[in-house]
Amino acid sequence: MNKLKVFVVLCLISTFAYAGGYRVSTQSNKQLAMGHTGVAVVNSADILFFNPAGLVHLENKLSVSAGGFGVFSDVKYQNEDFGTFAETDSPAGTPVYLYATYKITEDFAAGIGVYTPYGSNVTWPTDWAGSHLVNEIELSAIFIQPTLSYQLFDSVSIGGGPILAIGGVEFNRNASRTLTDEQGNRSNIAIEDSGVTAWGWSAGLMFTPSDKFTLGFNYRSLIDIESEEGTATFSNFPNSSLTPDNGTTGFTATLPLPAEATLGISYKLSDKLLLAFDYNRAFWSEYNSLDIEFDNGIVSENPRNYKDSSTYRFGAQYQALDNLVVRAGYYFDESPVRSGYFAPETPRNDSNGYTFGLSYQISPKFAIDASVLYLRFKEITESYDFYFDTGSPVAAPFEGTYKSSALIAGLGLTYNM
Repeated sequence: MNKLKVFVVLCLISTFAYAGGYRVSTQSNKQLAMGHTGVAVVNSADILFFNPAGLVHLENKLSVSAGGFGVFSDVKYQNEDFGTFAETDSPAGTPVYLYATYKITEDFAAGIGVYTPYGSNVTWPTDWAGSHLVNEIELSAIFIQPTLSYQLFDSVSIGGGPILAIGGVEFNRNASRTLTDEQGNRSNIAIEDSGVTAWGWSAGLMFTPSDKFTLGFNYRSLIDIESEEGTATFSNFPNSSLTPDNGTTGFTATLPLPAEATLGISYKLSDKLLLAFDYNRAFWSEYNSLDIEFDNGIVSENPRNYKDSSTYRFGAQYQALDNLVVRAGYYFDESPVRSGYFAPETPRNDSNGYTFGLSYQISPKFAIDASVLYLRFKEITESYDFYFDTGSPVAAPFEGTYKSSALIAGLGLTYNM
């Protein structure tokens, strides 16, 4: 495979991992409503995700929590110099979660969780100015987490367990700005892989010196998603020795899902009002480059150069009535993407999230949980500087102004016995 063929393939494959920076904070309706705080808040089985050490603090012997969300996002792109404009038409995302915990003794509890912490679904018009970078991308990761929790001392508990991650990706883009086959059809490349598995772990610590104050810490390990059986499909390429053959080929690549650490506190101002704060640090600097090996033995590295990023979360919970709890929150989320690496696969920048929700106790055992999040990304004018057009030895940056927002609404059910 000559140099041009290799580059055309590598430019495509490297883009699928770009969506790694898209973290989806939809693991609980209760905690999303509180600005996604939760590492020091024990509400229900949802604590399994936020801090495994909290399972032993649940009052009920059996606790089950399940729910889902509708994610409605919108991204607008504009380049005033060239007079180009485009807007995404992405289908609604539907992340879900399910947690179940059981208190074996007063000092020992177990549980299992199934949730979707990573994902991205972005669909651009097929004829837009950046179609050589992406037309459509869908990334997903489902985590399955068995967990144990133990009360070490009166005020200290610990917890943790392994995580099984199952990931998949679908992606397509045009090969370049202008390349077509002999009939004028634009050359296209599509990638697909599913059922990719990997292992990680989560561990937590909870300190409860009084009935009013709780301090929590949670660490989630790095998980490397290794694609070894994926396929890349090339279509509408002209018959030329300078371009790849039409058809499919295999590849292997590794996408890191970063480690993250969260420290949180909660304080009861009164019997009815609880305040919480979480600080989260995601170690995206692990993602320096994407190494790719094709079935023909060619190996390449593609720079990504992510940086570690922080999220600051604030939340409040108020017992308004005997059967009604209302919640509200805010968080600020830093983007891990550096200048010059900003691509339309994940058009995200620093963002502000505003949250609200409630729980209504419909019976002694059942409660309905609801939440809503409005997420506003900071408007940004940036570029992706690592695209090389067909036949050109010089990089052709793709730049413009991005305006992004998302509305997430969720509904769940909690059962305690």
